[in-house]
Amino acid sequence: MKQKKSAFTIKPFKNRNGVISFRVAGWLLGERIRKNFKTREDAIAERAALELRVLQSQSNLRGASTFLTEAQLREAEAAFLRLEKARRPLTFYLDYALANYREPEAALKIADAIETYMKARKEDVQQALIGKRQLRNIRLELTEFQRHFPTQTLAEAGTEALHAYIRRDSGSLKTQNNRRGVLCAFFNHAVRKEWVGGNPVAKIPRNRIEHNRGSAEALTAERAAQLMAHVESVHGGAFVPFFALCLFAGIRPEGEISKLPAADVRLENAAITIEPWVSKVNMRRLITIQPNLAAWLKAYPLDEYPVIPPKDKMKSIAKKLTRIRQKFGVGHDVLRHTFISMHVGKFRSMGDTALQAGNSESIIRRHYLNVTTTQEAEAFFGIAPKRSPAVKTAATAEEAGASQSTDITAADAGAPHRLAA
Repeated sequence: MKQKKSAFTIKPFKNRNGVISFRVAGWLLGERIRKNFKTREDAIAERAALELRVLQSQSNLRGASTFLTEAQLREAEAAFLRLEKARRPLTFYLDYALANYREPEAALKIADAIETYMKARKEDVQQALIGKRQLRNIRLELTEFQRHFPTQTLAEAGTEALHAYIRRDSGSLKTQNNRRGVLCAFFNHAVRKEWVGGNPVAKIPRNRIEHNRGSAEALTAERAAQLMAHVESVHGGAFVPFFALCLFAGIRPEGEISKLPAADVRLENAAITIEPWVSKVNMRRLITIQPNLAAWLKAYPLDEYPVIPPKDKMKSIAKKLTRIRQKFGVGHDVLRHTFISMHVGKFRSMGDTALQAGNSESIIRRHYLNVTTTQEAEAFFGIAPKRSPAVKTAATAEEAGASQSTDITAADAGAPHRLAA
């Protein structure tokens, strides 16, 4: 193949002193070039350099002196090409990256960050800022988060990857919001500790969930009666106080019932005191003991039947409770939801129900209003134990006689509102 003729020539010539030199001659961007060299090799090298400058001028390339390596030059050129239509100069984006990004080699690993964060949350539990149940939920979520990002650093967990994690396994919108809440709090902590420059979860919007009035799941009066009859018949009635207090007083089955002291259940005053350190929302409230709940607590007194059976007397308590719940399809807060629905149905007062349940009136209105009839609620609050209250002393018998007008006793078994277990 015939080579293209160079625009620059090399010709030897004899100087006045008789020494042979080599002249490179030609034209570059309208300027005449004439350079002399002692050797032909130097002349050839200069001609190559001039030819490169010609090519650069034809392809919009420029020659410049720089301390950058060839690889660094290529990276800089690539960066400018990506910013061709950007509204700000390269240095602006560089400054932003330096302020907000942490190099993976120096950044904290996700596993190490979680370990430090959980220590802080345990201190919150000790100070009664959060409950044990909330701590457990945080631990479970972050354990799963660590499993999905086993080797990554916090800086490598970007918004897109976190959004995909939150939406994993086709979780419900509420589940996704819960996951987002845990991660958002975790990354806010990381920002305060200056482990990362910003919170990537903050860019992920919460799912908007439309709630239908009366959407909270609850038991019917008949199903509730069947549940309590079953609880009486298994494990010697050891779980009766647990289910009775959750079902007929609306005490939260996780986070409140396990912390409730027996002394705060006062039959003589027909009231249960939920202190702030017991309450999920850290607020004191009073719950009225309805006559049927009083009958259950007299038949199964808390000094003989603790709310949570002691571990030295019963093993696998959690498994036994789970089996009872599964048998009757009782989910997480169904017992409490049932109480709220029935209380609204019987007393027709959202304000009073909200005070006793520790909820807001807006929640009561949204979920529980007009979902239970008065007749159904009367039947629910008429559910009484098969076991008769134990009479310990004469004084106790006298008190029982004095309150017979309000208590549900065995003599009420024929009442039309009582459901057969």
